Amino acid sequence: MKTIAIAIDGPAASGKGTLAKRVAAEFGLRYLDTGSLYRAAGLATLRADGDPADPVAATKAAETLDIDWFSAGDLRGELAGNAASKVAAIPGVRAALLDYQRRYAAVAPGAVLDGRDIGTVVLPNADVKIFAQADFEVRVARRVAELRAGGQTIIESRVREDMAARDARDSSRSVAPLVPAQDAWILDTSALNADEAFAQAKAYIASKIG
Repeated sequence: MKTIAIAIDGPAASGKGTLAKRVAAEFGLRYLDTGSLYRAAGLATLRADGDPADPVAATKAAETLDIDWFSAGDLRGELAGNAASKVAAIPGVRAALLDYQRRYAAVAPGAVLDGRDIGTVVLPNADVKIFAQADFEVRVARRVAELRAGGQTIIESRVREDMAARDARDSSRSVAPLVPAQDAWILDTSALNADEAFAQAKAYIASKIG
């Protein structure tokens, strides 16, 4: 049976996660939030008293990772997000998690993977590639709202600083930087709500895979 692979990339709070989940459900595919793997690797490094920016400590954590060690709440916090951005720049970490992601996508009927390098590195031959983006201030507002909805006390200026730092790390790292694949469809969600973004993506995907 032919599998279908859909790659959805983009920076934090661009809407890619919500979109990917809905796309997977709509087309009957499995879903993997690849960012959760890096968040888990970052947290595992911290829990082992290591520095997420240390290649040896972070790679060891990634190679022995069990994502079930962490709750959804653990993985959505700012601590996990910042740690993920650091470990994701380490070649050993990316190598340890790359095989897992590709094996996941290869299982029938296929999968939707969202992340930052799915269309460029993880699944360069994906049937569909989407790059979600949004204006920086829109993304900051979304992230603040998400964290506050989760009960966290948030200082907006701190979120803005953290997001700017993560964007810089993600786009400038030497290994798999955050850039759209050459054949990716760009979806700007700045002025779209979740339903509008999904409607546009659904139409595009249907035009590609039927």
